[in-house]
Amino acid sequence: MLSASTQLSLKSIFLGCIQRENAKSISKRLCNTVSELALSILLENEWPDMLSFMFQCVTFDSAKLQEAVFLIFMQLAQYIGKTIVSHIKHLYSVFLQSLTSSLSSDVKITTLSVAINFIRYLSSSTDRDQFQDLLSTMMRTISEALNCGQEATTQEALELLIELAWTEQRFLRRQLVDVVGSMLQITEADSLEEGKRHLAVEFVITLAEARERGRGMMRKLPQFISRLFAILMKMLLDIEDDPAWHSADSEDEDVAESSNYSVGQECLDMLAISLGGNMIVPVA
Repeated sequence: MLSASTQLSLKSIFLGCIQRENAKSISKRLCNTVSELALSILLENEWPDMLSFMFQCVTFDSAKLQEAVFLIFMQLAQYIGKTIVSHIKHLYSVFLQSLTSSLSSDVKITTLSVAINFIRYLSSSTDRDQFQDLLSTMMRTISEALNCGQEATTQEALELLIELAWTEQRFLRRQLVDVVGSMLQITEADSLEEGKRHLAVEFVITLAEARERGRGMMRKLPQFISRLFAILMKMLLDIEDDPAWHSADSEDEDVAESSNYSVGQECLDMLAISLGGNMIVPVA
């Protein structure tokens, strides 16, 4: 068992290393180490300076340091929700400032993922609702990142939004038109990678499938249902013609299927089942 002074010294060394380290790969390893250490002692109030250090660092004019600290926030979000409830207003300001003012797209995307994670793990709907106004900024951040070609960095954020759509439809309700509209814009952007467009489709389908509240909200947006239906039908047309088919000796029903076709078919089935014939037939 390390002495109290040794423990204090190690904590100080770790935090100092995070501030000084310039190599991104090493910085991530440091963040992982600090997160693991914090998980074991933060809830016992044995690292009282940790949160103040993190809040202080995100205000520094250093994208590297901001991203590092947000990575720690990301890994702690699931476990320190109750601990940080008293800081929600401050946290909201930190997220908003980073999403709107940071010059680093990496910091913005990391902040976005952290914000979604915190919202997911807050146990009180009242606490979650305090982040409602962030939704439009969050969607704009995703759109800007995709438009700038940063598709790889947006994948985790899109995946987290899908989880949010499944578990917390109520949180999305007030901004539903903007959120669904933004996702459909992503699915319609032929210039984007198929994988990102498929995630955007999955988000809307997840919202339609999720519990009764989600289905009820989607039924109030018939303009989006018809738009989504058209997108899925277009995906079904993505079949590559091959002259060799005309002389084929055997029949393989799946030979021409693209990933667009497969996703479109699966999502169309799920949409029809979740919303029912009364909603689908009029737009078919």
